[in-house]
Amino acid sequence: MPQAVYFLMLPQVLSLDVSGPAETLRLAGTFSLHYIGPEPQITCSIGMTLSRLEPLPARLEDGAILVVPGVSDSARYFANPQAEQARRWLAALQPDLQSRRITLVCVCSGALLAAQAGLLDGYQCTTHHDVLERMRLQAPAALVKENRIFVEDRSVYTSAGITAGIDLALHLINRQCGATRATEVAREMVVYFRRSGDDPQLSPWLRYRNHLHPAVHRAQDVMAAEPEAEWSVPQVAEKAHVSSRHLARLFRSHIGISVREYHEQLRLAVAQQRLQQGYGLEKAALAAGFSSGRQLRRAQQRGQNPL
Repeated sequence: MPQAVYFLMLPQVLSLDVSGPAETLRLAGTFSLHYIGPEPQITCSIGMTLSRLEPLPARLEDGAILVVPGVSDSARYFANPQAEQARRWLAALQPDLQSRRITLVCVCSGALLAAQAGLLDGYQCTTHHDVLERMRLQAPAALVKENRIFVEDRSVYTSAGITAGIDLALHLINRQCGATRATEVAREMVVYFRRSGDDPQLSPWLRYRNHLHPAVHRAQDVMAAEPEAEWSVPQVAEKAHVSSRHLARLFRSHIGISVREYHEQLRLAVAQQRLQQGYGLEKAALAAGFSSGRQLRRAQQRGQNPL
């Protein structure tokens, strides 16, 4: 019998927080999806009307998974009457959660709503980095973890949100159906790099992007597209349409590291992902563009990012 999954739908729910995990679980073929909420019709974050939502059930069946997605502008929309009704309903589920009769999955700021209902008290959890401090203030008993893609603690799963909801759904499929099925779904979705809960929210692909210089972005795009390639600084500079010396100055000025250091961090991230997929050290190193496992280890020591 398919495992029941319920998505709690509130006004301005983030569409990808719902569709990402829902499509991932659907492709696994072993889950039945249900959409519930205080009202039968809502408007989501992209202006689409979602209708024929089921009412909040008095009780969830044994083994059910409850997904609480985030909403746009959570400070505003978690203060409306529908959110208050959902909070009271969530609070009543606490005994079922503590007995592990049901599983709670929070995506993005959905963790904030669950925390406000007391469901995350005493649990390790995370959420989108923009909401972390608010969750600490509003749920001081929750054990909030920073810079994590997702966190698993007993029957509670929380994620950073948006595409991290897909990573978490793949993790659930791995738990319920095995690694082979999770890998098949990831391939079908063209999710080449499955991230684990220990991966940082702000990977090298995002961490050094908080700048506005177009040449640096062009250089980063080139290396990120093929991190395993043997990029020299002159080659990257040519693609970025600047001189090698100027590119080196730009990298130091705008992101604080050299072109080679940035390239190496991308390679380290790829190697980490390959190791998590079951590759051996040598194979993971070669797939990431390193010449050997020894070179990978040396790079790891330089980056102080243990694999």
